[in-house]
Amino acid sequence: MVAAAALAALSAQAAVPQLDLGRGLSYYRVHALPSDLPAAPAGRPGASVLDLRFAKADAPGAALIAAWVKFNASAAAPVFVLENAETSPALLALFAGAGPGGVIVLAPASEKLAPTVAVHVDPAADRKAYDAVEGGAALASLLADNPAKPRIDEAYLEKEHLSDSDAPDVETDKDSPPSPLVDAMVQRAVQLHRGLIALKRI
Repeated sequence: MVAAAALAALSAQAAVPQLDLGRGLSYYRVHALPSDLPAAPAGRPGASVLDLRFAKADAPGAALIAAWVKFNASAAAPVFVLENAETSPALLALFAGAGPGGVIVLAPASEKLAPTVAVHVDPAADRKAYDAVEGGAALASLLADNPAKPRIDEAYLEKEHLSDSDAPDVETDKDSPPSPLVDAMVQRAVQLHRGLIALKRI
């Protein structure tokens, strides 16, 4: 109880902003600890994404985030921890492997960190997506592969009362537009969260 009160007091002084990812999922990005300790939640904590990619921390700072995760994580309100090879060793040591109960650790598959979920993403692409948010891009804009591209499939044809032969031609003589920048790590955490909701696990 004393530890929880101390954690709340400290996080109230230096709280990292919380972003809403929808369906009760919050997002916190940590750059350095203890200055970026997420705020203590008001009322019942919900599911959250704790982004520790590139985060720096000494042992006391790591202990504070460990206490925050322990206080917030549960089977009904999981904490999705994002890490990579440039996450501080003090933080990597906290969430080795599957992590404690209610904690799901995600890391790029190529970085051999043995997380709960290995995400297939190139480290350079991961850094680029991370930096885009640092530069002011909305995180939500980095979570959809190609939201504007019309999807022509059987459902579309049926809806428009078209036969296969009447389907719009796909222009092949034009260069394909560049792939949109996607934060695959956050995107995967959101997908896992939505999957748990669909399965009525949370």
